[in-house]
Amino acid sequence: MKKVDVIVLGAGAAGLFCAAQAGKRGRNVVVLDHAKRLGGKILMSGGGRCNFTNMYASHENFLSDNPHFCKSALSRYTQWDFIGLVAEYGIAYHEKALGQLFCDDSAKDILKMLLSECDKSGVTVTNQCEILSIKKIDSGYILNTAKGEYQCTSLVIATGGLSMPKLGASPFGYKVAEQFGLSVKPTRAGLVPFTLHEQDKNVLAELSGISLDANASCNDTSFNESILFTHRGLSGPAVLQISSFWEPGQAVEFDLFPNGDLLADLEQALQDQPDVQLSTALANHYPKRYVQAALPYLGIENKPLKQYQGKQLEQAAQAFHQWQLKPNGTEGYRTAEVTLGGVDTDQLSSKTMMAKDVEGLYFIGEVVDVTGWLGGYNFQWAWSSGWVAGQVV
Repeated sequence: MKKVDVIVLGAGAAGLFCAAQAGKRGRNVVVLDHAKRLGGKILMSGGGRCNFTNMYASHENFLSDNPHFCKSALSRYTQWDFIGLVAEYGIAYHEKALGQLFCDDSAKDILKMLLSECDKSGVTVTNQCEILSIKKIDSGYILNTAKGEYQCTSLVIATGGLSMPKLGASPFGYKVAEQFGLSVKPTRAGLVPFTLHEQDKNVLAELSGISLDANASCNDTSFNESILFTHRGLSGPAVLQISSFWEPGQAVEFDLFPNGDLLADLEQALQDQPDVQLSTALANHYPKRYVQAALPYLGIENKPLKQYQGKQLEQAAQAFHQWQLKPNGTEGYRTAEVTLGGVDTDQLSSKTMMAKDVEGLYFIGEVVDVTGWLGGYNFQWAWSSGWVAGQVV
């Protein structure tokens, strides 16, 4: 049996970062992961460039049944702390939009940095190691694994959520929580594309590849980014963001002219070119292929602007400003970037991430009921939650 101070289950962002912090304190740390490849989610994130944090990260960018829980960790290890570490390693990065920071070169740079931090701290990282059982003893925990037995004083669960099962996602962390009497908030896919009802898909699938600026609104929350029509449904940043706030059966409202007044533009076009078709006037603002499909789909007759009577032009503009869509559902965990819900934060210490009633058992990262917006926030939660646990395990 191998005896160590700390075992971290999960070699993702939170697990590796926590392990490195604990190792710096002189703790004997082992990281165990069941996947063949380390850091799979890191490597594919941000289109392979890893959106590793956000310059504007704050507790307001996170969803949780207890929205105050993440405040402590985020304030003690901030985005600027992590940006400083990235700079120490000479990793070139850039801001893409809205404070989102990406590697100039590759997500591999972030994974190499984490593994280097672990190596410098004497941390042992072992992959392809299935955990068969976990048992609590007076002095800590005994783990029976596919690579032998381990004993530790502190056990950190950093096994992530259910999103992207192809990368090894599993409910393992939730099962460990339940084994030790912790409750788990209901989970569902977050930051995920919408699927459509047949009548919508028949029209909109033809628009696959078209992207539009939009403001997506649902449940008193809105995001002003872009949407992308796909052959399966609707995606793009605004859709992924609002999906975390959407509940099945609800409609989402899209303003497809979010930064202006479409009626004012059409009225100006009516003055300048009264004989021009509505579709031609709209093509100044939208791709022609979208306009051709959108007018009949939205129930708008295409005719010269001068032929619109009364409030008809206003109603046409309103159809683009207030497009109501009721999604059929989402693509689910297969393509979701995160998992909403998870280990109940009421049963964890916000200062240490340890279970309040189970000595030496910690939960960090996505397995916890803390979920960030799209844009580097979930990585920042991984760094912050991993850091605070790493100071005490």
